[in-house]
Amino acid sequence: MDHSTWRTRRTRQLAGEAVEYDQEYVDARLAGDLGQAVYDRRIELGLSQTELAERAGMTQPQASRMEGGDTVPTLPLLRRPAKALDGTLNLTIGECDSHVTFTPHAA
Repeated sequence: MDHSTWRTRRTRQLAGEAVEYDQEYVDARLAGDLGQAVYDRRIELGLSQTELAERAGMTQPQASRMEGGDTVPTLPLLRRPAKALDGTLNLTIGECDSHVTFTPHAA
Protein backbone atom coordinates (compact mmCIF):
# COMPACT_ATOMS: atom_id res chain seq x y z
CA MET A 1 0.00 0.00 0.00
CA ASP A 2 1.43 3.37 -0.94
CA HIS A 3 0.73 6.78 0.55
CA SER A 4 -1.94 7.70 -2.01
CA THR A 5 -3.83 4.48 -1.28
CA TRP A 6 -3.76 5.20 2.44
CA ARG A 7 -4.97 8.75 1.87
CA THR A 8 -7.83 7.48 -0.25
CA ARG A 9 -8.84 5.00 2.46
CA ARG A 10 -8.64 7.69 5.14
CA THR A 11 -10.70 10.11 3.06
CA ARG A 12 -13.30 7.42 2.40
CA GLN A 13 -13.43 6.52 6.09
CA LEU A 14 -13.97 10.15 7.08
CA ALA A 15 -16.76 10.36 4.51
CA GLY A 16 -18.50 7.47 6.29
CA GLU A 17 -17.83 4.84 3.66
CA ALA A 18 -16.94 1.26 4.57
CA VAL A 19 -13.19 0.74 4.26
CA GLU A 20 -11.44 -2.62 4.08
CA TYR A 21 -8.02 -3.02 5.68
CA ASP A 22 -5.40 -5.63 5.01
CA GLN A 23 -4.23 -7.81 7.89
CA GLU A 24 -0.87 -6.06 8.21
CA TYR A 25 -2.63 -2.76 8.87
CA VAL A 26 -4.90 -4.34 11.49
CA ASP A 27 -1.90 -5.98 13.23
CA ALA A 28 0.07 -2.74 13.22
CA ARG A 29 -2.89 -0.86 14.67
CA LEU A 30 -3.25 -3.43 17.47
CA ALA A 31 0.48 -3.21 18.27
CA GLY A 32 0.23 0.58 18.36
CA ASP A 33 -2.84 0.49 20.62
CA LEU A 34 -1.06 -1.91 22.97
CA GLY A 35 2.03 0.28 23.07
CA GLN A 36 -0.02 3.36 23.87
CA ALA A 37 -1.90 1.55 26.66
CA VAL A 38 1.36 0.31 28.21
CA TYR A 39 2.91 3.78 27.95
CA ASP A 40 -0.13 5.52 29.45
CA ARG A 41 -0.30 3.12 32.40
CA ARG A 42 3.46 3.30 33.00
CA ILE A 43 3.35 7.10 33.11
CA GLU A 44 0.29 6.97 35.38
CA LEU A 45 2.32 4.86 37.82
CA GLY A 46 5.37 7.11 37.52
CA LEU A 47 7.64 4.32 36.26
CA SER A 48 10.56 4.57 33.88
CA GLN A 49 10.91 2.11 31.01
CA THR A 50 13.77 0.48 32.91
CA GLU A 51 11.58 0.00 35.98
CA LEU A 52 8.79 -1.45 33.82
CA ALA A 53 11.27 -3.81 32.17
CA GLU A 54 12.62 -4.99 35.54
CA ARG A 55 9.10 -5.59 36.88
CA ALA A 56 8.09 -7.45 33.71
CA GLY A 57 11.25 -9.58 33.46
CA MET A 58 12.32 -8.11 30.14
CA THR A 59 15.01 -5.74 28.93
CA GLN A 60 14.53 -2.00 28.52
CA PRO A 61 14.83 -2.27 24.71
CA GLN A 62 12.05 -4.89 24.73
CA ALA A 63 9.84 -2.57 26.79
CA SER A 64 10.66 0.27 24.40
CA ARG A 65 9.72 -1.81 21.34
CA MET A 66 6.44 -2.80 22.99
CA GLU A 67 5.58 0.81 23.81
CA GLY A 68 6.59 1.93 20.33
CA GLY A 69 4.25 -0.57 18.71
CA ASP A 70 7.23 -2.17 16.98
CA THR A 71 6.27 -5.69 18.00
CA VAL A 72 3.17 -7.83 18.16
CA PRO A 73 3.63 -9.76 21.42
CA THR A 74 2.46 -13.30 22.02
CA LEU A 75 -0.35 -13.96 24.48
CA PRO A 76 1.98 -15.30 27.23
CA LEU A 77 4.13 -12.17 26.90
CA LEU A 78 1.07 -9.94 27.49
CA ARG A 79 0.80 -11.23 31.06
CA ARG A 80 4.15 -9.70 31.97
CA PRO A 81 3.32 -5.99 31.46
CA ALA A 82 -0.15 -6.53 32.93
CA LYS A 83 1.38 -7.87 36.14
CA ALA A 84 4.19 -5.29 36.12
CA LEU A 85 1.69 -2.45 35.71
CA ASP A 86 -0.58 -3.75 38.48
CA GLY A 87 -3.64 -4.05 36.31
CA THR A 88 -5.69 -6.14 33.97
CA LEU A 89 -4.96 -5.85 30.27
CA ASN A 90 -8.19 -5.73 28.27
CA LEU A 91 -8.07 -6.62 24.57
CA THR A 92 -11.07 -6.36 22.32
CA ILE A 93 -10.31 -7.64 18.85
CA GLY A 94 -12.85 -7.34 16.08
CA GLU A 95 -12.73 -7.89 12.35
CA CYS A 96 -11.26 -4.47 11.56
CA ASP A 97 -11.11 -2.80 14.95
CA SER A 98 -9.31 -3.33 18.24
CA HIS A 99 -9.15 -1.69 21.63
CA VAL A 100 -6.54 -2.12 24.33
CA THR A 101 -6.95 -0.75 27.86
CA PHE A 102 -5.66 -1.34 31.37
CA THR A 103 -7.95 -1.66 34.35
CA PRO A 104 -5.95 -0.87 37.52
CA HIS A 105 -6.21 -3.32 40.38
CA ALA A 106 -7.84 -1.96 43.51
CA ALA A 107 -5.34 -0.59 46.03
